[in-house]
Amino acid sequence: MAEKKLTIRVPATSANIGPGFDVVGLSLSLYLTLTVAHPASPPSGPYADPAITYTGEGADDVPLDAYKNLTTRVALYVLRCNGITRFPSHVTIHADNQIPFGRGLGSSGAAVIAGVLLGNALGDLNLPIERLLDFALMVERHPDNVTAALVGGFVGSYLKELDEEASQAASVPLSEVLPEFPPDAGENWGLNPPKPPLGIGHYIRFGWSESIKAIAIIPRFELSTAKAREVLPTEYSRKDLVFNLQRLAVLTTALGQTPPDAGLIYEAMKDRVHQPYRKQLIPGLPEVTSTITPATHPGLLGICLSGAGPTILALATGGFERIAEDAGSIFKSFGIEIDWKVLEVAGGSVVTTQ
Repeated sequence: MAEKKLTIRVPATSANIGPGFDVVGLSLSLYLTLTVAHPASPPSGPYADPAITYTGEGADDVPLDAYKNLTTRVALYVLRCNGITRFPSHVTIHADNQIPFGRGLGSSGAAVIAGVLLGNALGDLNLPIERLLDFALMVERHPDNVTAALVGGFVGSYLKELDEEASQAASVPLSEVLPEFPPDAGENWGLNPPKPPLGIGHYIRFGWSESIKAIAIIPRFELSTAKAREVLPTEYSRKDLVFNLQRLAVLTTALGQTPPDAGLIYEAMKDRVHQPYRKQLIPGLPEVTSTITPATHPGLLGICLSGAGPTILALATGGFERIAEDAGSIFKSFGIEIDWKVLEVAGGSVVTTQ
């Protein structure tokens, strides 16, 4: 029996990059890869739900039920918004994941983008990138991670101000967009999910100097984004906002210049909007970001929290091992072990058919 086969590869991401809280994202060379197959024409006999297998990071934690797994729930959401009520019969999905969970490297954003691309492919929808992003933003309400995961590179994004009707459509509770399927849910349950408005998110890709690599310094504990957001204030001083805006305006150009200017970038990667408040959740964070500098570690350009943490991202052109090991020594003095990886800036998500 003829089969349709496809592979979906989605990169990890780091958001914020210093002063760019909820604004900029960077795609990195760790991947969530789906290998998908299903019969080209429906086989005879009863309908079969998707069969999911999973290896790599998070393999012991990820639900393998297609109606509980985040990626397949997103895929079904995309299908149903486009008039297709269920998955093709006898779909098999194998996920291999290199992205650590709960570490600030965009694991949930990658899962969401994988789901959007899976729904688009299984339904032969041929949706444009901008529409795929709309679907992702109905699930993951902050654009920085999902945009970088979808289009790749160093990306700035924003959410468009919508008219009242579209704003109401875009602010539907997540529980309605991706409802938890009850145990007795039949195939007609939840058939009419809220569709995303057109053009929720917009983005631009900034330049990136090819000489710059990212060192992910990954503490061996998880930190949920929700918990990391809870510690943030609801109001900021004008002084702190101007501090971040000044640095972000410089950083988005400075990282594209060759050769990169370490003095310029190190200062431009400082932040007063989220890192000072999250240090209580990440022992050693202030010590690492203030002790490891271009003066003490040649090759370093800048250092910051990756996303909500606890991973720290160091951008550098050399000296990678010393930067990572010295950061590890600081964390160890707080009783925390780390892993580290040198990563390239990645391209966007790729879907290939066989």
